[in-house]
Amino acid sequence: MAMHARPIMDDEDVAIYREFVGRFLDDHAPPETLERWRAAGMVDRGFWLKAGEAGLLCPSAPEELGGAGGDFRHELVVIEEIGRRGLEGFGAPVHNAIVAPYIIHLANEAQRARWVPGMVSGETVLAVGMTEPGAGSDLKAIRTTARRDGDHYVVSGQKTFISNGQTADLIVVACKTHGADGRDGISLLAVETADAPGFERGRNLHKMGREAQDTSELFFDDVRVPAANLLGAEGEGFRAMMGFLPQERLVIAAMGQAMMERAIELTLEHVRARDMFGKKLFDFQNTQFKLAEARTSATVGRAFIDQCLALHLAGALDPVTAAMAKLWVTETECKVIDECVQLFGGYGYMDEYPISRLFRDSRIDRVHGGASEVMKLIIARSL
Repeated sequence: MAMHARPIMDDEDVAIYREFVGRFLDDHAPPETLERWRAAGMVDRGFWLKAGEAGLLCPSAPEELGGAGGDFRHELVVIEEIGRRGLEGFGAPVHNAIVAPYIIHLANEAQRARWVPGMVSGETVLAVGMTEPGAGSDLKAIRTTARRDGDHYVVSGQKTFISNGQTADLIVVACKTHGADGRDGISLLAVETADAPGFERGRNLHKMGREAQDTSELFFDDVRVPAANLLGAEGEGFRAMMGFLPQERLVIAAMGQAMMERAIELTLEHVRARDMFGKKLFDFQNTQFKLAEARTSATVGRAFIDQCLALHLAGALDPVTAAMAKLWVTETECKVIDECVQLFGGYGYMDEYPISRLFRDSRIDRVHGGASEVMKLIIARSL
């Protein structure tokens, strides 16, 4: 879909990278491969390695640690190209732009040297363990504990709805440091899942959409984690999580924006080909008006995303603006995709049509990373 000019992305290096990423995804993740991943409930580890070799993983990681030394625009390219192809099940955006910053910005030099090269190559897949059965948007309510015992922490608790949960080799786990309560008691530990007695992956959860993304329960039964795996200072985990949430919410908004644009493209193709009452479905004024509204919404969303991108590149994206972006884009995304399903008629209800999957895949965007109601609270507190 032709969109307005994007000066923030008008860079030859970014354009070349976008072309390369798109070609890689077309070559290595065609529709039949995506169907296989959906049936399996996860993306092949071999694809993670190919993506790493091609430079799709952690593109903004420092060059001295094996990364490409890019910026958030390169992260955004990967997010957008995945969204435009219906590959939401591939957890690279979580790995790249949600979890990797914890390692790159909080880890000490030795930790970064140990973990970042594998993150870039795909040998180390990342996940973040925040959500628990009794703690979602209210992170202060987490109950997983980490008790110091000599040179280790002993971690006990449960996490749920963890993206990349079946695949992850390194999980950033939010836990209550023993003896501390509230936000000041939360610390972040990097748990290496190989050879970790007491760590267990629960079932790969069945979901409404994004079937190819492994989403899991995780259990920690007195898991001994080296104290050297503490990220940042003990008790500073809550502040760190709050600091990274604006980028996470921008990531979710950007994926939602790409999905909204894809839905409009698919719908335009359908209504221009579909015959009804002796003319094309596109020729009906109702169809044109609905798509005009959708196109306008998508254009506004794109402008807002790019404004937030500019702020983020300047280090000035604040939590309230990020909350506005996530709230507006994801709510609008779901409304636009719903209208697009309606224009497909009965075909829109069939799984073989991508618009049906988009309808289901998009619904989580109003929940994860902070539900829309939480975004409204954040915005309201700033008034």
